[in-house]
Amino acid sequence: MVLRTPESAAGAAGLTAILDRPQEASLAFDFDGVLSPIVADPVQSRPYPGMVAALGRLAELVGSVSIITGRPVDAVLRLGDLGELAALEHFSIFGLYGMQRWDWASRSVVSEPVPAGVEAARDELPALLDRPELRGVAIEDKAMSVAVHTRRADEPYQAFEALRAPLRALAERYGLALEPGRMVLELRPPGVDKGHALEAIVERHGARSVAYFGDDLGDLAAFDAVERLRETGVPGLKVCSGSDEVPQLAARADLIVDGPPGVLEFVEGLNERLK
Repeated sequence: MVLRTPESAAGAAGLTAILDRPQEASLAFDFDGVLSPIVADPVQSRPYPGMVAALGRLAELVGSVSIITGRPVDAVLRLGDLGELAALEHFSIFGLYGMQRWDWASRSVVSEPVPAGVEAARDELPALLDRPELRGVAIEDKAMSVAVHTRRADEPYQAFEALRAPLRALAERYGLALEPGRMVLELRPPGVDKGHALEAIVERHGARSVAYFGDDLGDLAAFDAVERLRETGVPGLKVCSGSDEVPQLAARADLIVDGPPGVLEFVEGLNERLK
């Protein structure tokens, strides 16, 4: 299987470092839109066929493989059907942008305290969404954050834009950050993002190269982290699981692949080169 070359020189250097010293590489993946296709109902999300097995093979060839997601860890464990992957020593899950952590060594979820502002905002959301034009908009309780999905609304894009201002005001009232995504607006504690989670993984494993695979606006922070790590001498690769919905991420990527099928193809290409 042909392994595609990144379009940027920095991305190509990151991939070369991964291939040359795989045991010193940390690779991290978002869940929705990267390992699993985007679906209208988040509870119906499942990994793309063959993805978990491919990640399992990769985790035996590189220093570490991680999932960094806005979902709670228990949701990933429940929906991901991770099987043997979760039994590998160098596999971990960072849920809720790093506010929750799970790894092979502990086999348990370590969580930060739930911020009071999240609970207060969660209580106000049902009344805020009780409008005819927002029919179909759904609330997803993530314990330490709360997400508002508009994908199943009668007019998804209109509902998304209509909710930006009131949700921003709600977030400001309770000291939260508003994170927009692919037909989702999430309220969560400030200063928590996938970039900090990625840097924690690199530090924990002493990685000397890194790659991150994302698809949404929340993954921009992880791309920022890859660029910061490059400045410290850690080569890195930024891969966008392509979507017309998020051109901002594609513009920052070293390599764009065709959604979860493209991610699987790239991972399998890595496996072929590293075995």
